Amino acid sequence: MNDTTSASLLNQPAADPRLWLLDPAVTFLNHGSFGSCPRAVLEFQHGIRERLERQPVRFLVRDLEPLWDAARAALAEFVGANSDDVVFVTNATTGVNTVLRSLQLKAGDELLVTNHEYNACRNALDFVAEQSGARVVVAEVPFPLRCEEDFVLPVMEKVTPRTRLALLDHVTSQTGLVFPIERLVRELSARGVDTLVDGSHAPGMVPLDLRRIGAAYYTGNCHKWICAPKGAALLHVRQDRQQGIRPLVISHGANSKRTDRSRFLIEFGWTGTSDPSAILSVPEALRFMAGLLPGGWPQIMRRNHNLVLAARKILCATLGIQPPCPDQFLGSLAALPIPDATTTTPSKSPLYLDSWQDQLLDVHQIEVPIIPWPAAPRRLLRVSAQLYTALPQYEKLAGALRELVGR
Repeated sequence: MNDTTSASLLNQPAADPRLWLLDPAVTFLNHGSFGSCPRAVLEFQHGIRERLERQPVRFLVRDLEPLWDAARAALAEFVGANSDDVVFVTNATTGVNTVLRSLQLKAGDELLVTNHEYNACRNALDFVAEQSGARVVVAEVPFPLRCEEDFVLPVMEKVTPRTRLALLDHVTSQTGLVFPIERLVRELSARGVDTLVDGSHAPGMVPLDLRRIGAAYYTGNCHKWICAPKGAALLHVRQDRQQGIRPLVISHGANSKRTDRSRFLIEFGWTGTSDPSAILSVPEALRFMAGLLPGGWPQIMRRNHNLVLAARKILCATLGIQPPCPDQFLGSLAALPIPDATTTTPSKSPLYLDSWQDQLLDVHQIEVPIIPWPAAPRRLLRVSAQLYTALPQYEKLAGALRELVGR
């Protein structure tokens, strides 16, 4: 075994959990929902906030733009993009909304999406379709699945001459699947269809080369696997599509006389007064996380991938099921079907809390999401792997599941 697959190394966290603020009394296996920011990065962010408040006018009017440019450059290098094609938004849902609400859609246009799309972004797609008279077309990608064609064929079969845009996940939230996004973008482009990639989970989980992927639009979070503070995400727009994309908030840039940078950068560079500290902390998060393992980010990604595979093996044995997809279609998330819910009472939370999820936390002090998919009462349990987690925590989850399923 190499350094990332050794069972002995997976049996302990790869980084000291105390580097994060996570409650040590809780077994936290839900990094995928909101991430967790290391103490050192939060301290860096606090320093930015103090600098802002010492002289707000100087910071926001004079200092911010070069700092914003430097943060964009660092992130662009990490995701394999030109910095002039990258701007910051607060989260990937905002990125999806920004693109969708910039498009000039008309009645009869078709917007293609899969059944794995994140609910919030699917709602945005439905909204713009209703406003414009466009039609949402859903490709049913199976789960479980066995090969790359299971991703590609359902999508391509739904393309028609009226297909205007495809909204596709890179890494799905509910099912944890890594889509073959480069191939999908290429084949859709050959049919004249632009792709908006919802890469919410991808930065820091899987290697990224946005130039190579070639999507018209790509958005992804920095607060999840990069472990930046909440409120930092990227929106990448291919240069030939930038003229048509406007920020959700139209501000001073709309009539700026500047000619030293693109209208795209000018408008997204200022959308009103806000706290830019999360965005400006992204380079520090990239640097800090890379320093936690000798092999930097490539080793982080390999280690988390191998840990989630080992965790999935334990949980599949506990549930008496086969893995629902081959290993190569996972990053640092894995979702498994569990017995149907016995009640379908709607949760008060928009983020779907399940009675088993409550029991796992209240009785066993395990934080892990249980997600209704494809629809209640059917559901999935999803686990995340991050440097602060290790195999004994997933074994604890397996023991709790045995109690819940009565095995």
